[in-house]
Amino acid sequence: MILDKTDRINNDSKTPKYQQVVNLILDDIEKGVLKIGERIPSINETSFDFLLSRDTVEKAYNELKDRGIITSVRGKGFYVSSNNISNQIKVLLLFNKLSSYKKIIYYSIVDNLGEQAQVDLHVHHYNKCVFQRLLEQNLGKYHYYVVAPHFFDEESHQEDGYDLIKMIPEERLLIMDRAVKGHENEFPGIFQDFEKDIFGAMESGLDLLRKYDKLKLVYPRGFMYPPEIVDGFKKFCFFHNFDNLILDGIDEEPLYAKDVYVVLAETDLVNIVKKSREQGLKLGEDVGLISYNDTPLKEILADGITTISTDFEHMGKTIADLILGKGEKTTTKNPFKMTIRKTL
Repeated sequence: MILDKTDRINNDSKTPKYQQVVNLILDDIEKGVLKIGERIPSINETSFDFLLSRDTVEKAYNELKDRGIITSVRGKGFYVSSNNISNQIKVLLLFNKLSSYKKIIYYSIVDNLGEQAQVDLHVHHYNKCVFQRLLEQNLGKYHYYVVAPHFFDEESHQEDGYDLIKMIPEERLLIMDRAVKGHENEFPGIFQDFEKDIFGAMESGLDLLRKYDKLKLVYPRGFMYPPEIVDGFKKFCFFHNFDNLILDGIDEEPLYAKDVYVVLAETDLVNIVKKSREQGLKLGEDVGLISYNDTPLKEILADGITTISTDFEHMGKTIADLILGKGEKTTTKNPFKMTIRKTL
């Protein structure tokens, strides 16, 4: 037998024993001791030879099957099916959408993982049925699944997706961008706390906001933005005694002096900049403007747009670090801040 020496397993190593079995088989394939089409010992045989539990060996074999290194033939055993033993970590990103902000996260993850990982991306479009289908097609094929759990039903009501997310083995799951409501600390990853974020960010600009009479949040219905943003905005206005209004859009709405507009959609941002010029209102003096989510373009548009935003690059780097085993797998909140520019 190939795997017949218990001294090949280091009981004092920090590497899990199942991973040591994986590494031994990969090493034998690389050295040519095991060749494509050759049978390897059964789970029971390897368990006996190494004095390991059957569960440990089964976990190792499942890992090798997931990577396409071995295959099982009913009634006959396990056989080497590939000598492609790349140690790259396979990562599947399951995003809700592919916006400019999600692209920042994506490239941050890819850049920080470098050559150590192969990263694939799928988009579930906020749809639990699409998400379920993607899971069914890909479970068992990746070392890590990074999920952005933003889900809405057909009537634009928020859903949590908890039961589907639980289908992913907990040691392979990372949550990104939002926490699963009611299960905030159950899954490791990094998230935005949309209600507290907008509240805290606007408090940091409280002195500037005081020079205006009314705060208006432009929150387009049907665009599947987190409803917690509205909750945080309303709480801020209540605690700091601001007259306020929630607008569905800005297309037909004229701008009013001494109002501050907090906008989520880029189209509304452009409309307000255009309307301010048409109405002869100066941004940052006559009318205030705050845009949700920062981009390099907003640094120069209208001489600088004030933003409230999470740090997307930091979010991607944190996910990459968790995949690479840098630091403890916990649930953490991503930084969020207001960046003051000319429009406030």
